[in-house]
Amino acid sequence: MPMIDIYAPRGTFADPHGLARDAAAAVMAVEQVPDIPMFRQNTAGFVHELDPSHLSDVDGANDHIRVQVLTNAGALDRDKQLAVVARLTALVAEAAGNPGLTERTWVLLTEAPEGGWGLWGHAHTNAELVQAARDQLTALSAGG
Repeated sequence: MPMIDIYAPRGTFADPHGLARDAAAAVMAVEQVPDIPMFRQNTAGFVHELDPSHLSDVDGANDHIRVQVLTNAGALDRDKQLAVVARLTALVAEAAGNPGLTERTWVLLTEAPEGGWGLWGHAHTNAELVQAARDQLTALSAGG
């Protein structure tokens, strides 16, 4: 269940809530996980609006976007890494109405270590997450 954090100067996005939802949906689609409540309700985007004076590159420009995607270990193979970076970069540029942001968007992909993914008050291993998803798929197919 990825967490997506988008950091941008305040006022960059007209609809931060929509962007957060769309970013979460994009990462879930790239990961190709089942469309079940466990994933829909625990894959989340967060838009952090910063005072423009609180960010800068070396040249002093503050017109950048930073996107950080935290996933469980092994969730994104190389093809999925390429896809998620491309989709999120395009998504934030579109949400800002500024195609030039594709050149000024940084995407950081990170993985939680084995046993470091907290959900429902418990630090889960990858195997436990997979089993929880299987259990929910079974319950849903049985009408539960």
